[in-house]
Amino acid sequence: MTMTRSLRRATSVVLFSLLVGSAAVAREPVAGGWRDTPQGRMQAQRMLQTLNADLLGHDSATLTLERWCAVHRMASPARVVAHRVRGVDKPLPPELRAQLMAGADQRVKYRRVQLACGDQVLSEADNWYLPGRLTAAMNHQLDNSDVPFGKVVRALHFRRRTLSARVLWSVSAAAGTQAIPHAILQHRALLYDAGNRPFSALIETYTDQVLAFPLRAATPAMMPRFEDAASDLRRIAGPSAKTLSR
Repeated sequence: MTMTRSLRRATSVVLFSLLVGSAAVAREPVAGGWRDTPQGRMQAQRMLQTLNADLLGHDSATLTLERWCAVHRMASPARVVAHRVRGVDKPLPPELRAQLMAGADQRVKYRRVQLACGDQVLSEADNWYLPGRLTAAMNHQLDNSDVPFGKVVRALHFRRRTLSARVLWSVSAAAGTQAIPHAILQHRALLYDAGNRPFSALIETYTDQVLAFPLRAATPAMMPRFEDAASDLRRIAGPSAKTLSR
């Protein structure tokens, strides 16, 4: 009788552990194949830090997102396209007009796009640009196609100056559940042509869909370079790149 009761208690403990474990595994993914567990949230945060450092280290956000999409097998082919959001307009913030060195009467065009890879919208970008500093062919393509801005102006051999980089989602490993919000990262930047003239001001908001890939697709080669990220953040925080308020 004693052995039977002990066996029943042991069996109950095992079944309870299995049920608890199953419930943890069955939690809804926070994005793609990521699980809403302390370990899953920390892994997602590390991948976000990796992407942030990669974006800060390259001039073209479009090409950086294409590499990200390819490495994590988010679509085949891994091609980023710009979906124009038409019928909307936003005035150029005065501080960005000053950064562009654009006069009060100088023409500024606005373009809002969603950069997508496959079915995932990776970023939503507000872009104010000076058509007078682009070629006629570039302006025509921007007006009549959904080609990403960075690809259209590539012939300008532009460089990017980051004004601010804000991580909008901070992980809490101790939280019971913590859904990843839609907007998780935001960059503000200027683009300069080869003659060092600014021609575009950008506000790029990256979405939770940048993490919409299975965990197994994450490779050691894509683990965060925390030293590089810290160096980039120190650089943009310097006196030559003032952080703008929204």
